[in-house]
Amino acid sequence: MLLNMAAPRLMKHRRFSSSRAQARAKPTLANRVAHLIVSGADPRRIMLLTFSRRAAAEMQRRVERITAEVLGAKAGPMAHALNWSGTFHAIGARLLREYSLDIGLSNTFTIHDREDSGDLMNLVRHDVGFSKTDKRFPMKGTCLSIYSRVVNAEAPLDEVLGTYFPWCAEWESELRRLFGAYVEAKQKQNVLDYDDLLLYWAQMMVEGAVAQDVADRFDHVLVDEYQDTNRLQASILLALKPNGRGLTVVGDDAQSIYSFRAATVRNILDFPNHFSPRPKSSRWSGITARRSPFSPRPTPLSILHPNVSRKTFGRTAPRRSVHISSMWRMIRHRRAISSSRFSKIARRASR
Repeated sequence: MLLNMAAPRLMKHRRFSSSRAQARAKPTLANRVAHLIVSGADPRRIMLLTFSRRAAAEMQRRVERITAEVLGAKAGPMAHALNWSGTFHAIGARLLREYSLDIGLSNTFTIHDREDSGDLMNLVRHDVGFSKTDKRFPMKGTCLSIYSRVVNAEAPLDEVLGTYFPWCAEWESELRRLFGAYVEAKQKQNVLDYDDLLLYWAQMMVEGAVAQDVADRFDHVLVDEYQDTNRLQASILLALKPNGRGLTVVGDDAQSIYSFRAATVRNILDFPNHFSPRPKSSRWSGITARRSPFSPRPTPLSILHPNVSRKTFGRTAPRRSVHISSMWRMIRHRRAISSSRFSKIARRASR
């Protein structure tokens, strides 16, 4: 048993939400975090990375509920100490402010959202004269998308243009100049965009003493929805835990159906290749898999390093059987429409 004596009480918390695929992973890491806390891990030294603030808040509530059942009155202070829980960008922003002076960054920097970044890109685009070219130059949204993919995919500009933006390939030299001016403008204004939060964090993790200090602050790093991470995020995780000890990722390769911010399924598929010995990787059928008492549903793919645990956690990809009620409603609706049409035809024929 992974949770030993605490297991019987933790088994009560097998609540599961099927409203959306993302909700399925939450019990997985919540149980894992609860296990760590119950087993004596310092919650202040646990980093929990999710892809939305809502997911982070729900994860926190689940952990508090589970630990309260096991630890009673002692659970409150323990669960509330889990203060390094949030999105990659939020955690990155906190770390950058703490270590800003060590990496030559002002701790008063401003963070631009997507709209602000687009406006600045458009301003720079106009300043360098690309808004009045003979042929139409890519608009600010396209320019920002190209820049973002170059940063997050850690790929050269020509490769990104050839693969994802072939209609902009003729502007490669101009885009290179534009992006250089865009970076200069951000530095002058002391602003970072969302991509910079990850880029600066990744660069910080190769700065010797700073990188070691950041890595030493966390005994456990857990990541939700790992199939939706990009190469830049993966490089951050590998720098935090280069030998894999204390690193837990949960994801489902079948759910990698989009590439938001250059997300790539190769991160989860290639994860075991980064460590020696290789982490334990398990694939289960959604029909025949054994259910763990600590995981609400079996999982097609989840990965843990063997030094962390011999158990494998994860979540199940949505199956069509989940939507039987919706399909039945649709069938009844179609029958009602057919019946209505038949009645109209019958009335017309009787006239």
